[in-house]
Amino acid sequence: MKVDILAIGVHPDDIELSCCGTLLHHIAMGKTVGLLDLTCGELGTRGTAEIRLQEAENASQMIGAVVRGNLEMEDGFFEYTKENMLKIVEIIRLMRPEIVLANAISDRHPDHGRAAKLTADACFYAGLRRIETEWEEEAQEAWRPKAVYHYIQDHNLKPDFVVDISPYMDRKIEIIQAYKSQFYDPNSKEPKTPISGMDFLESIKGKNAMYGRPAGFAYGEGFMVARTIGVNNIFDLV
Repeated sequence: MKVDILAIGVHPDDIELSCCGTLLHHIAMGKTVGLLDLTCGELGTRGTAEIRLQEAENASQMIGAVVRGNLEMEDGFFEYTKENMLKIVEIIRLMRPEIVLANAISDRHPDHGRAAKLTADACFYAGLRRIETEWEEEAQEAWRPKAVYHYIQDHNLKPDFVVDISPYMDRKIEIIQAYKSQFYDPNSKEPKTPISGMDFLESIKGKNAMYGRPAGFAYGEGFMVARTIGVNNIFDLV
């Protein structure tokens, strides 16, 4: 079950909208990726929790993730509690990722910032051996990811670094559209929302172009960190 990267989102589609280009890039490099949703997104205007779970599974297969899970916390009303913290700790110890990608530190949707804090803290606590957890009645060993990076979502925040996703931009849009209940579908009878039109998909491409341009990329995904990044080779910086 060990993965190189674990991407965590509070809602199904957070990962796809914000960092699936980065995941595609690293899968192409031979890295393994796991996905984790904290809620089923049941408060969404369109679709149902059941539909979104199936859409999430379809998107997961398109990305090439080795596993996807859902912790079924309460959409909109999940809290920073020991119970919720330990749910994430268990998954981190099970999958033992080197890197965790998490929700935006601050964003328009209140769930995003709260999930970012919950996830980042869970990554720390997962490394404390005196916090006991088990999986299928077997005790888990402590595990702390080497880094937590927060992807950027609705707000145009200044990234600490940008990943080149130029070869994967078209595929990213296709993966987003796996969520037919949420995004552009000319045959949908659901209510219109700010994210259900073709213009929203174009805005995603525009945002990725905006983040990519200063780094010399056609398209990029931006990330923020809560600690200083260290490098072994300055030639890795472009």
